[in-house]
This record gives sequence, structure tokens and C-alpha cells, in this order.
Amino acid sequence: MQNEQPHLARLEALAAFSGILIAIQSRANGELSHRLNNSIEAAFISFSTGLIVLLVITAFNRKVREGMRNLAASLRNGAIPKWQIPAGVLGGLFVALQTEVVPLIGVAIFSVASISGQTAVSLIVDRIGLTGGGKKPISKRRVAAATITVAAVLVSVLDKFNVSTFSLMAVVLSLLSGIMVGVQRALNGQINEHTKQSFSTSLLNFIMGTSTLLIVWALNIGFGHGKISPLPGWNLLLYAGGSIGVIYIAFSSTIVQHLGVLTFTLFSVGGTLIGSVLIDLAIPSQGVRVSWYLIVGIALTYLGVMIGGQSRLFKR
Repeated sequence: MQNEQPHLARLEALAAFSGILIAIQSRANGELSHRLNNSIEAAFISFSTGLIVLLVITAFNRKVREGMRNLAASLRNGAIPKWQIPAGVLGGLFVALQTEVVPLIGVAIFSVASISGQTAVSLIVDRIGLTGGGKKPISKRRVAAATITVAAVLVSVLDKFNVSTFSLMAVVLSLLSGIMVGVQRALNGQINEHTKQSFSTSLLNFIMGTSTLLIVWALNIGFGHGKISPLPGWNLLLYAGGSIGVIYIAFSSTIVQHLGVLTFTLFSVGGTLIGSVLIDLAIPSQGVRVSWYLIVGIALTYLGVMIGGQSRLFKR
């Protein structure tokens, strides 16, 4: 048992690091959007780079290809409803919103609002049985968790309402992005039951998300509301958003097997929240500053996530 402790500690550190990667992804995508002045194009670039990485992995990984064949077989025999397949569309829209709002409100507030949206929608998702595990009752504990995370958003922006440059709509869109992720994860859980391979499920998501963003971008250009912006140089970090998403998938699919979903989530969310604050302190978006209200909001968000789980973390 003692020999397992260092191994568990390393896995927990990797789980926290995976959360930090999500914060870095938000900043990279937001900065790309800012420099392009085109959030849809930025989201498309992010998703398409991730898709390219996944296609390369698929070419060299037999299990991923097998997972896609399993999915095709499930579709043919009607084991999985066709309406669940476009779950990746929600992922594409999430990145589009992320690239739009992060330059306006910073990574930390976006993270707090997004996690709040995920926590709140999980009540509805579980109640209607969207995860595939049957309908689950809404417990007082989970209602309290959702209430705390929503309150955390309000606390985080409490000092911003009198600031003329502050965008309340950006916070609302961040909440909406979290709701999209919550629904997408539930649908992905069902799809994963058929692919039996997280990279196969992710490949489907990236195909759907990239296609959606390309169509939206093309329509915007066609109706005169969009444009093709030239790439802002070759700073690789600007284009790393999609690749970071793939790395996160690899981390989560591996680490969850050893730590469990709850422990991974707690460390990952903690990494995201801490990482987002550090990013906003070190390289903030224009007009973004970290206040004590935001720090308290982050603490409340993590408290809500902990209450939403079953606190096995403290039973080890």
C-alpha cells in the first residue's frame, strides 16, 4: 500500500496538470481569436489542428480504427440513436464561444462560469437520463453544489458591474458554453459505450465540430458577415488549442482508470482554476485583472465541485 502512494501522487499531479492544460488552451484560443479578430476562424483552426492530430493517431492505432468500426456497426443495427452522433457540434460551438469571450473577460472568469454551467446542467442531464445510466434523482447535495457554483460566478464579477468595458453578455455566454460541454459529455458517454475507445469518440467529435465550424464560417463569409483573416505569424502556441485538447483526452482516458472519475475531476478542476488565475496574473488579456472577488469565486467554485461529488477524496 505504501508503494502505491508515490504512484498515486504522480497520477494526481498529472490530473492537476491536465486541468492546467485546459486553462492554457483557453488562453491560446482566445489570443488567436484576438489576433485574427475572427472567433469563428480561430475556433475552426483550433478544431482542425486537433482533428489532424487525431487522424494521424488513427492511422497508426488499430484500436481507434476498431472503435470507429464498432460505432458504424451500432449505427447500422440501431443500437445508438443517430441524433446522438452530432455531439461534437456542441464542442465546436463551445470553442467558438471560448475564443470569443476569453479576450473580453479573461481565462479565470471564463473557467468559473463554464464550470458553473457544467455543474448546473448535470442536474438536468442526470434527471432525464441523458448519460445512458437511467434517470437519477436530484439530491439536495447536488442542488447545493449547483447553487454554490452559480453564486461563485456572481461573486467573481461583483466588482466588475461598474466597469464600462465589462461585458456581462460574455459571462452569460461562458455559462452557456459550460452547459454545452455538460450535455456533450453526457452524449459522449453513451457513444463511448459503443466505440469502447475514447480516441474514437473524440475523433467523431472533432469531425463533427470541425465540419460545423467550417459551415458556419463559410455562411458568414457568404452573407458578408465574415472574412478570411491572414494567420498572425507562426507562434506555435497560438495554434496549440486543438492539440492540447487531444493531449487532455489522452491524459484523462488513462488517469481515470487508476484514480476514478471523481478524484480525477477534483484534481483536474483544481488545476484549471489555479492555472487560469496564474495565466491572468502573468499574461492577462487587455483590461483583465485578478481581484479578491475572483479569488473567492474560484474557491466557491471548487467547493461546489467537491460537494457535487461524493468526497471519496477524503476517504483515502
